Amino acid sequence: MTSLFTRRRLLRGLTAATAATVLATTLAACGGESDAATTTDTAGTVTVGRLSNGAAQETPIKVSEVKSISARLPEALRQRGTLVIGSGTLPSGAPPLGFTGSDQKTLTGSEVDLARLVAAVLGLKSEVKRFTWENLFVGIDSGKVDVGFSNITDTEERKRKYEFASYRKGKDDLAFETPKSAGWTFDGDYRVLAGKTVSVGAGTNQERILLEWKRKLEKEGKKLTVKYFQDSNSTYLALGSGKIDAYFGPNPNLAYHVTQTASTPHPTRIAGQFSGAGETLQGLIAATAKKGSGLAQPLADAINHLIANGQYAAWLKAWHLSGEALPKSEVNPPGLPLDNS
Repeated sequence: MTSLFTRRRLLRGLTAATAATVLATTLAACGGESDAATTTDTAGTVTVGRLSNGAAQETPIKVSEVKSISARLPEALRQRGTLVIGSGTLPSGAPPLGFTGSDQKTLTGSEVDLARLVAAVLGLKSEVKRFTWENLFVGIDSGKVDVGFSNITDTEERKRKYEFASYRKGKDDLAFETPKSAGWTFDGDYRVLAGKTVSVGAGTNQERILLEWKRKLEKEGKKLTVKYFQDSNSTYLALGSGKIDAYFGPNPNLAYHVTQTASTPHPTRIAGQFSGAGETLQGLIAATAKKGSGLAQPLADAINHLIANGQYAAWLKAWHLSGEALPKSEVNPPGLPLDNS
């Protein structure tokens, strides 16, 4: 799922039913950073899907250090013994990728679970820190974070500052969520958005795409209104009240939210999808470290170990993401080009 054009917070989704929890989380983390509660597993086991409130199947996965891989880590990181993992999921979370678990304190989600598996292969303890989307990258830049696991898309723009180890497909990862009663569907033609009001997360790949469609419509004498909200609860309240026609965001998040609204007074639906990489490109989601950190190669080696030994497939299956599997992790694979729209 995104691209680094930072101006406001990323908006992604929990349901309105969890508003009280979100408010508490936001107030506790008003500085833009929050340590996630740690989860203790039996030695040699990482349990994925824990506390997911039905978003995943809790699955214990056997995994241990591979010394031939951990030996390639930067010496300072090996001596420290802890991998600091960044998650750009404040304030509201982004199920199923990263969100506050059913115990109301532990960060759970597919992204942090893979990070914990990778840390185990590297022989490191995992320490997860939560940030707003834009502050996640500030954390990587400043050294507060070793690596971001947060649905970050590999782009040529980002390669100017970061290095990548791919781990999941990003193609077709964007969607429009509308009220179930809406009578329109997005079929890839931006003209269907003429006259509509759409919310999007600022500083994201989907914002870049939506603003390009807005510019095209303006040239044709048509209007597309783009709205921004402080958090996903506000977005979904606006969607339910008719203040916006759609929310354009990562498909896994929106698809999860649709299931949560099915029996509510304001059910929603996925009203069309679009590849975050464009119509012909394959976008890749990647672990993201500071350029020159020396982390991309051991991260990719650890992911490939998980792929070869079945733990990667078990992780994807637990989170219902098997369709986004990659055959191998690559270091700095071709990313979305600078001129991709």
